[in-house]
Amino acid sequence: MNSINQAAAAGATQEVPGIPTDDDGPVFREPWEAQAFAMTLSLYDRGLFTWAEWAAALAAEIKRAQAAGDPDTGETYYNHWLAALEKIVADKGVATHDTLHRYRDAWDHACDRTPHGQPIELRPTDFHD
Repeated sequence: MNSINQAAAAGATQEVPGIPTDDDGPVFREPWEAQAFAMTLSLYDRGLFTWAEWAAALAAEIKRAQAAGDPDTGETYYNHWLAALEKIVADKGVATHDTLHRYRDAWDHACDRTPHGQPIELRPTDFHD
C-alpha cells in the first residue's frame, strides 16, 4: 500500500463496510484494484462525494450484481467497486458513460497489442472512433 495514503485508507475502511482488509489495512489481489481504490480516495478527498454516498453507490452495485447472479464470494468485490466508481463519476458529471466506455475500450485494445510482461501504454491509435 505504498502509493495509497494510509490515513485516508484507514478512514475509508471505517466508513465503507466490506472493504477486504488485514492487520495492515486494505488488501488487493491485483494492481488495478489498488488503483481503483486510490482513485476513489482521491475523488473523495476532492469532495466529489461523501463516504455515505460512496457506500450507497457501492452497495447498489453489489446488489445489482447479486440480482444478476454474482455469487458474492469476494473475488468480484473490486469489479463492483470499479463499476460503482464509473457510475458515480458519470452521475456527478465528471465524465460521461460514453467517455468512460471509450477509454475502457482503448485500454482493452492497448492491452491486446502489448506483449505479456511489458508495460501497457495508451496511444492515440488505441481509440477507435
